[in-house]
Amino acid sequence: MLDRITPVILTFNEAPNIGRVLERLTWAKDVVVVDSLSTDETLDIVARFPNVRVFERVFDSHSAQWRFALEETGIETDWVMRLDADYILPPETVDEIAALTPDAATAGYLSRFVYCVHGRRLRATLYPPRPRLFRRSRARIYQDGHTDEVALDGAVPKLVHPILHDDRKPISHWLASQDRYMALEAGKLADAAMGDLGLPDRLRRRRWIVPLIVLPYCLIGRGLLFDGWPGLHYSFQRAAAELILALHLIDRDLAAKPGKDAS
Repeated sequence: MLDRITPVILTFNEAPNIGRVLERLTWAKDVVVVDSLSTDETLDIVARFPNVRVFERVFDSHSAQWRFALEETGIETDWVMRLDADYILPPETVDEIAALTPDAATAGYLSRFVYCVHGRRLRATLYPPRPRLFRRSRARIYQDGHTDEVALDGAVPKLVHPILHDDRKPISHWLASQDRYMALEAGKLADAAMGDLGLPDRLRRRRWIVPLIVLPYCLIGRGLLFDGWPGLHYSFQRAAAELILALHLIDRDLAAKPGKDAS
């Protein structure tokens, strides 16, 4: 199965991550990287891997970038593995993929994730399984809030072994990214009909509920308190992300109904 798969990765200033990702993809004959004009050492690191083809494209949206990557880079295989630049494939996951024998009804496979903090694996994450291995011919990419999603036409069973999510970029980068992402997410939530939202997003629309419950849910409900400082790091990140989203939603409310001039 491995020789029928092309891994595809989007990058922008991923020097702390991309080398570790590509080291786990030497089994692939062809790896496609679409870079959004990185200004760090990302492309220098990528150039060390002879099985990688690089394309540069100005970033406009996640969905447009992924459609370009999947449709306009000369990929010859129908099967692709859609990876973020901080996703690590452990050996047991590669072995499982190599042994797959998908039938005609199978459009792709869901992957679960193990979150890592500076290489330390956590026992739980709030990140749900996602389709990361799929047939290009059966996939539709669409924008969903700050990011994109994949809709697949056909059966999508779940892989047993996980992908590791191990982002080593500095926390300042994470905070800046969350501000941009949550501004887009706030727009999505504010504009959507309540009936079109799932339960988590309905709770987020209430502004205050999720920021108050996410920290105890992570630490106690998901057991991350027992992972020590890495568990606290992740739990605080999730709480901070929800606080940033709530602030953007409240700011939209206040801007729509400004008070009298305080002067």
